[in-house]
Amino acid sequence: MKTRGYGQYCGFSRALEVVGERWSMLVIRDLLVGPKRFTDLHRGLPGIPTNILTARLKELEEAGIIRRRAVARPERSIVYELTEYGAELEDVVIGLGRWGAKQLGDPRPDEVVTVDSMITAFKTTFQPKAAKGIRASYELRMGDITLNIKVDDGRIEVGAGPLPDAQLKIEAGPAIKALLNRDMKPAEAIKSGAVGLAGNKKLLNTFVDLFKIDPMPVS
Repeated sequence: MKTRGYGQYCGFSRALEVVGERWSMLVIRDLLVGPKRFTDLHRGLPGIPTNILTARLKELEEAGIIRRRAVARPERSIVYELTEYGAELEDVVIGLGRWGAKQLGDPRPDEVVTVDSMITAFKTTFQPKAAKGIRASYELRMGDITLNIKVDDGRIEVGAGPLPDAQLKIEAGPAIKALLNRDMKPAEAIKSGAVGLAGNKKLLNTFVDLFKIDPMPVS
């Protein structure tokens, strides 16, 4: 694997040599959600040219971060998945996502929201301390994206797709960001019709307590 070195004997600079190329960390982010075919990765990263994705996958494989695996069913294909070494980057991705979320305003005109990015976003904004002793399950619908979220005593699982036996099903659009920013209270969201609920409506307050987008510090 050819890398552009920084000329420093330092773990941080070595890490940047391995994962610092454009798109590399987003590939890793999506593979943290689960193994994917090349077409799945390309669909989830709509701005990446196929030749660049091919190059990044090759580089990450050579670095021991990802590997290829043959899948026989339902159709023969090759999927990419993180190695144990690559999976160690989860805390890095979550930490960077939490830090970067402070910079988020409204989406730019050319920006898209994907299932994997939203799964990562909810892991990023999760507040483990607030979740101590909490056991709750949610189905969250945001336009074309549906997530299932399970909280169990300070731990969280987030996946794609519906959760038929969820304790609370939430239908939300832009209001979800206002709730997590604390710009809108749950009662206001319900009264205004900004969210639709089915199930134990009291769990909306719990949901808002469990997730938070931290504001930028004031200098």
